[in-house]
Amino acid sequence: MTKLALSDEILMKIDKPARYIGNELNSVKKNKNEVAVRFVMCFPDVYEIGMSHLGIQILYDMFNKRQDVWCERVYSPWPDLHAIMKEQNIPLFALESQEPIKDMDFLGITIQYEMCYTNILQILDLSQIPLLAAERGEDVPIVIGGGPCTYNPEPIADFFDIFYLGEGEISYDALLDLYKKMRAEGRSRAEFLREASKIPGMYVPSLYETTYHEDGTIANFAPIAEDISATVTKQLVLDMTEAVYPEKPVVPFIKATQDRVVLEIQRGCIRGCRFCQAGMVYRPVREKDVERLKTLAVQMLKSTGHEEISLSSLSSSDYSRLEELVEFLIEECRKKHVNISLPSLRIDAFSLDVMSKVQDVKKSSLTFAPEAGSQRLRDVINKGLTEEIILNGAQMAFAGGWNKVKFYFMLGLPTETEEDMQAIAELANETAARYYDTVPKEKRNGKCQITISTSFFVPKPFTPFQWARMYPPEDYIGRAKVVNDTVKEQLNRKSIKYNWHEADVTVLEGVLARGDRKVGQAILKVYEKGGIFDAWSEFFDYQRWLDAFSECGIDPDFYTMRERSLDEIFPWDFIDTGVSKEFLKREWNNAMAQTVTPNCRMRCAGCGVRKFGGGVCYEN
Repeated sequence: MTKLALSDEILMKIDKPARYIGNELNSVKKNKNEVAVRFVMCFPDVYEIGMSHLGIQILYDMFNKRQDVWCERVYSPWPDLHAIMKEQNIPLFALESQEPIKDMDFLGITIQYEMCYTNILQILDLSQIPLLAAERGEDVPIVIGGGPCTYNPEPIADFFDIFYLGEGEISYDALLDLYKKMRAEGRSRAEFLREASKIPGMYVPSLYETTYHEDGTIANFAPIAEDISATVTKQLVLDMTEAVYPEKPVVPFIKATQDRVVLEIQRGCIRGCRFCQAGMVYRPVREKDVERLKTLAVQMLKSTGHEEISLSSLSSSDYSRLEELVEFLIEECRKKHVNISLPSLRIDAFSLDVMSKVQDVKKSSLTFAPEAGSQRLRDVINKGLTEEIILNGAQMAFAGGWNKVKFYFMLGLPTETEEDMQAIAELANETAARYYDTVPKEKRNGKCQITISTSFFVPKPFTPFQWARMYPPEDYIGRAKVVNDTVKEQLNRKSIKYNWHEADVTVLEGVLARGDRKVGQAILKVYEKGGIFDAWSEFFDYQRWLDAFSECGIDPDFYTMRERSLDEIFPWDFIDTGVSKEFLKREWNNAMAQTVTPNCRMRCAGCGVRKFGGGVCYEN
């Protein structure tokens, strides 16, 4: 039995000690003396959230299939344990071996959302690894970052040795092989990083430098040597069917956010919503073969004992063999008494038929994401949903026995007017009216419940809206107030519930999403002032961030409030995602003209990802 890193006394004192003891079903134990490379995979948030992340499960499985590598896991200690570890000088440890992370070869951190940036520093600090890459010596793990936030890595560039851009299945083997070879030759950390930067998808921040214009915008971003590439190209899996996938995922000891088998059916999205970063950077759509999915579903349910299976994709309805897959799963899950969860479905007759078979209609609610209340604004964002589609979907659902509907919208989108804000409440009212028109009184299961939630729009890199400006927090709250007031004026207001997002978090997310390297000083300052778990509202302190910006001489408005010119150099322009800047500009102009761009299966929009040589671009 592995000796635990934390004493019984500490484990008895802290919340949910099972987060820290390892030994879960399907976790991998190896003899450390028989492997050449030790790699720790980190999700910089609490265990329950990190254990729900598919990307880490895929890489954990892939790395551990190698005889010469042992991949372990670590998550952010909750503040109660954080305090004890600092006080008693206990180094952060990997779950599998319970050994310190500072003794490993690599620490790989997946970066899923901007609000976890201070937790990255928490992980480094508790691991007793110097926070700044420039201060790390030869015997310190190589710190590597991956995940969606690396599409603008600059705000956190000073804390990482390497960023991996794109999908991890492609270039990691080459990196691990290079590390083994160079270590055997006794080469230095700096020499390894230099060679690593030549592997496709690897970005080594220390090998690039930025110069600025007087107004603070970027004048030039370039490598410091001729043998380093000026652009870094994202890596992507072209054959999803043959790609590695965990048949025995690790099963958490305590209830995770998503306690279920996750079946990834495809990557990418054909829709082209202009606000959506995932829809742009994960292009082109690549499907997994339906027979492989059936086999995986059976194996994963058997190896985990989970009682639910969920399909993972940006838009499940666009999977070409969905009907066949779902019918198979319904049959399989009925035999095993397993629930099926089907997120990201369009609400149409087929989906409702399927959902009525797999859900308890009386309890569950249907989710629509129109994102904008008016048709005009939906055309601006290229949502491709008409009011008729939304209302007809709701009407079919009501006729089928549902009486709960959730709507997701964004406020603060480019060109938004007061009419667009009011239209959110009006659409909710129309939907409720359809319920009372469709369902006779004697068949109603109480009144219908329409829940509308609004978040505030954040312009993200590599989207057509990356040029858009943001607004001060009080402006966003004013927009939410317009919606709230309009809800109160509706005939069916008693059937409508309205929730909105925090505005100050949104503005900060905008700074971190579009910032340059200067922003890193403020992140460091916030961590030094005690900031961790900023994604959790109970720990988030906006004033602490404002103070840090002020002390570092950074004006957050520079990153959020100004209109960008179409020829400005962005901090992320050195990354090649395949989607060209010309296409993004064209889409920005289409948005301003309220012109809709058809989806990839209807017509190729010439975005540029065809150059990768696969996926939806080559279907016909």
